[in-house]
Amino acid sequence: MSSYLFPHFTDGENGDRECVWFAVSRDGLNWTDLGSDEPILYSQKGTTGIRDPFILYDEKRKKYVIIATDLCTVKGGSWEDFSARGSRNLVVWESDDLMSWSEERLVEVGVPEAGCVWAPEAVYCREKESWFVFWASRVKDKQRIYGSFTENFTDFTPAFLYIDAATDVIDTNIILDGEYYYRFSKDETNKTITVERCKKLVPDEGEKFERLSCELLDDFYGLEGPEAYQLPDGRWCLMADQYHTKGGYLPMICEELSKADFRIPDKDSYYMGKRIKRHGSIIKISDEKAEELISFYGKAE
Repeated sequence: MSSYLFPHFTDGENGDRECVWFAVSRDGLNWTDLGSDEPILYSQKGTTGIRDPFILYDEKRKKYVIIATDLCTVKGGSWEDFSARGSRNLVVWESDDLMSWSEERLVEVGVPEAGCVWAPEAVYCREKESWFVFWASRVKDKQRIYGSFTENFTDFTPAFLYIDAATDVIDTNIILDGEYYYRFSKDETNKTITVERCKKLVPDEGEKFERLSCELLDDFYGLEGPEAYQLPDGRWCLMADQYHTKGGYLPMICEELSKADFRIPDKDSYYMGKRIKRHGSIIKISDEKAEELISFYGKAE
């Protein structure tokens, strides 16, 4: 597999755009937007707004799954209201082929005292042979990351506290590379992206994730929605949304995740497409599937 699919939302604060759009890429750096001005997926349940779509492929069930934040900001309200009294549901879609999608369903996962459930993502846990789903919830006036295990994205184990840092934490992305799980998280207090790694997804008591130093990320103010994935040539790309400057997603490249020596590539080496992309996710697909999706959805004008 050498092509990529990028579900995302766009311009949520500037119009009724809190839905799901797709883009595809052959090389993971140059993107073609799919579809018309109408979204590919939208919600008529919960708040009816969709942010932060995350896509995965469930090998056991042979299904693609998208989970997303149930949040609509365009109908009014403040971020204080949203974080203190937002939805505690995930929105879930499933598909066999990335073209025919199930009706959206809501799944409540937030702990009773949670003010919100934001930016859900998932990673397959090799230790438990199950999907680990994690998200940000505001509890006791602080944003923390909570997690739960699931086999089918309908039934979840009780949520537990997963990341409780000295600062507020939201927007976590986790990938497995070799022996290590790598975590990329938004430090919501300092508005930067942190990088950590550990050999266990859920460390035992006394173990913890090791913080990696990255000169670029440590000093890059105003990033969120980190998404890491491997490029066809073996390098690693970390996408992050430049929300502070409203610049959309920016790719950053490194040779090895263990070194976390990310750099911004030359501007002529990547193209993010016509749409301003907000917090989404990226999954590898086959070249044939990419062509099929282009044929089915069409290219955005």
